[in-house]
Amino acid sequence: MDSSGRRKSEGAILWMKVAAFAAASIPVSRLAYAALFDVESLGPNPAEMLTRGLGDWALRFLLMTLAITPLRRITGWNSLLRFRRMLGLFSFFYALMHVSSYVAFDQVFDVVDIVKDIGKRPFITVGFATLLLITPLAVTSTNGMVRRLGARRWLALHRMIYVIGPLAVLHFWWMVKRDVTQPAIYGVILAILLGYRLANRRSRPQGPAQTARA
Repeated sequence: MDSSGRRKSEGAILWMKVAAFAAASIPVSRLAYAALFDVESLGPNPAEMLTRGLGDWALRFLLMTLAITPLRRITGWNSLLRFRRMLGLFSFFYALMHVSSYVAFDQVFDVVDIVKDIGKRPFITVGFATLLLITPLAVTSTNGMVRRLGARRWLALHRMIYVIGPLAVLHFWWMVKRDVTQPAIYGVILAILLGYRLANRRSRPQGPAQTARA
C-alpha cells in the first residue's frame, strides 16, 4: 500500500474510533440524563437502576474487548486491534462508575457500612475484587507502560482477564439471585470467548507494539 493509501486507511480508522467512542458514551449519557432530568424513567428505585445499568455496560464492554482477538483471527482484519484498548478502558470506566454509584447512592459514602457490606454480602465482595483486579490493566494499557514493564510481564499481567471475566459474571449472577437468565447468557458468551483464547495460546505471541496499538 502506498503512502496515500495508508493515509486514507488511517483516516478511516480514526473516524471509526471516533464513532466507536461516541457510541460507547451513549449509555452513560442516557443514564446521567435520566438521573438529572427524568428520574421517573429509572423506576421505583432509581439508585438501583442506575447502579445496575452501569454494571451491565461494564460487563458488556468487557465481553466486547475479549471478542476482538477471535474476530480478528476469524476475519483477518488486524485493524480490529486498534479498538481493543478503547473498549477495555470503557469497561473499566463503567465498572468504576458502577461502584461509585453504589458508594454514593446506596451507601451515601458511609465507609463503615461499605466495609461491612463487603464482608457480609458475597456479591459485593466479588464486585470490589473485580474492580481492584481490572484497575492495573487499565493503568498499564498505554504503550509507555508496555515498554516499561516489558512485553512478557505486560502479557502476564493482562492475562488476569481470565480471572476478571468469570468474577464479573459471578458478581452479576449472585446479585440478581432469582432470574439468572441474563448472567447465564453472559457466562456462556464469556466461556466461548475465553475458550477460544485458551485454545489459541500456543499461537505465536504478538509483540508489544501490535498488542498495545490503539
